[in-house]
Amino acid sequence: MNVYKKLKAVKDDKYKEFQAKLVPNISADTILGVKTPQMRSIAKEVFESSKRDEFLKDLPHKYYEENLVHFFVIALIKDFDECVKAVEDFLPYVDCWPVSDQSSPKVFKKNHEKLLPYIKKWIASDHVYTARFGIRMLMNEFLGEDFKEEYPELVASKEGDDYYLKMMVAWYFATALAKRYDECISFIEDRRLDEWVHKKAIQKSIESYRVSDEHKEYLRSLR
Repeated sequence: MNVYKKLKAVKDDKYKEFQAKLVPNISADTILGVKTPQMRSIAKEVFESSKRDEFLKDLPHKYYEENLVHFFVIALIKDFDECVKAVEDFLPYVDCWPVSDQSSPKVFKKNHEKLLPYIKKWIASDHVYTARFGIRMLMNEFLGEDFKEEYPELVASKEGDDYYLKMMVAWYFATALAKRYDECISFIEDRRLDEWVHKKAIQKSIESYRVSDEHKEYLRSLR
């Protein structure tokens, strides 16, 4: 199965221009201009084909959309050990925020205990998009009933000046303030975060429909 040919057949030059503005840190020459539903459809075809393993091993890919299809394929893998190995093999090649952000393996939800050591390792990584993915998985999977107060500590202590990493830290805390306000407000009150991240987390919280008006008013006072 030639994924590039399938992507090229449905590319849209106007959409390519739009995508190139969203992802300025990669070359526009690597963007074809394919919409997410079409990429997910191609990923499903790849997943169900005999060429799946061949495609997953063919790294690095040349095009942005090939990387997205790759992660969408991984997200469909139902065996945890197989899925997490595929994630680990791929993360070093992730070079932009949409590839890091758009794929969430379903099998992770049923395997939190096995997943947590990987998340901690990913967050500790010096590779920006591996760390970003780790923080997003912690946000997605561990702000519910499996939450522990040590988890936001992992994110607050993550150092790095990269814009996309700092934005992910802010996103984590904005979401944590929506879901775990009582346990996480001290990070804002005590100004535990980088100043830019602190302000961005408050901004995102105030913009969120999941944060109460009362909490928003208090957060405004902590800017």
